[in-house]
Amino acid sequence: MTKPDSRADRGFSYSRAYFEELVDTALAHAKKLGATDAGAEASEGCGLSVSVRKGELENVERNRDKSLGVTVYVGARRGNASTSDFSPAAIEQTVQAAYDIARFTAEDPVAGLPDAGDIAGAGEQPDLDLFHPWAIDSEKAAQIALVCEAAAMKTDRRITNSEGAGVSAQQSHFFSSHTRGFRGGYASSRHSVSVAPIAGKGDGMQRDAWYSSMRSAKELAAPEAIGSYAAERALARLKSRKIATTQCPVLFESPLAAGLLGAFVQAVSGGALYRKSSFLLDSMGKKVFPDHIDITEDPMVRRGKGSASFDEEGVRTKARKVVDAGRVEGYFLSSYSARKLGMKTTGNAGGSHNLAMLSRQTRPSDDLDEMLRKLGTGLFVIELMGQGVNYVTGDYSRGASGFWVEKGKIKFPVQEITIAGNMKDMLAGIVAVGADTYNYGAKTVGSILVNKMKIAGS
Repeated sequence: MTKPDSRADRGFSYSRAYFEELVDTALAHAKKLGATDAGAEASEGCGLSVSVRKGELENVERNRDKSLGVTVYVGARRGNASTSDFSPAAIEQTVQAAYDIARFTAEDPVAGLPDAGDIAGAGEQPDLDLFHPWAIDSEKAAQIALVCEAAAMKTDRRITNSEGAGVSAQQSHFFSSHTRGFRGGYASSRHSVSVAPIAGKGDGMQRDAWYSSMRSAKELAAPEAIGSYAAERALARLKSRKIATTQCPVLFESPLAAGLLGAFVQAVSGGALYRKSSFLLDSMGKKVFPDHIDITEDPMVRRGKGSASFDEEGVRTKARKVVDAGRVEGYFLSSYSARKLGMKTTGNAGGSHNLAMLSRQTRPSDDLDEMLRKLGTGLFVIELMGQGVNYVTGDYSRGASGFWVEKGKIKFPVQEITIAGNMKDMLAGIVAVGADTYNYGAKTVGSILVNKMKIAGS
């Protein structure tokens, strides 16, 4: 086998060609053992994380991981095994382990690799510009983190403490192949700068945080801007109080609105649907949102955080409308979950790809101030606590903090309250989506105004 090709210029220890050899060796051995089908993936990830607190260096961490994962099919039986040892003997042992697991596991009539017609060919794998290595050392990373924290601390005398600031530079690459003809892989990167300042003293202290995360370090927000904005958020929460129990409209800040979109994705994903553990069972073709709501998926966005020309099974991805005028037009399915449901894969093994929730009523002028005006009198939520979503029933109950708004103007900060409702009613009750869009991983959405929710306060 070819020796690992050190790629110092890219920060990797192994080359794409070396990974191809590893994978081909694993697949050949699986077929030699008698596997009906097999798939394998070799991957490597590495990076640097630096954190500072109160002007001092706190942690420097370097990570480097590697793995070879193998899936073997013996008829309708499936087995998986993995190793971080790339020696020929370890590869053979890993394939043997996967084969033995497959031989003795129960038959699953829908288990298997994707159908040949769904597989992304070499000509269907464009370069999506996902790899931008950041040649940064620990000293420079610490300097950026210190600048970010200092900007927060000097914003106002009431910024009294800090939970720290951090810089992370991460990159990875992989190659995957299986016996139905798929071959593909790519390198990607993700970098970030973050800070969490504390305002006030004693029982009146308030914490908030902000960050910037991008594929390319050149597109990160300035550390000074991140620091000062995080400080302003913490300051705005000083003198928070409870409110009386009530029912009112709720405006979710855009980073939290992405969570509502995520709850919808979870509810219409194959695993939840075939297990009948979703509050949106049999929702295909049915109205779930108001008429003005559309949800699109576009896997081919250059530098997108959710971009991929194929999913984890090698199935081609494509742009589509998941929700059209409030009506569900597509689920999120892998080959396995699609077969369980008697449907076709949607290329979502591994998750969604660059989702965007849009309102046909949104205007470019619908910034946060305008969304507050639309809220009128009600609750503006900027933080949620707990995991209070029952995906079977749709019941929703989360601890929350934010601001009480009257006549479109923020009156005072609010804390120690609970907001509750049902996800079906919440999705159907979306009144408006703001133009203040925020990208959270593979999801982009503006602030979301829900017509009414229960608020449990004092």
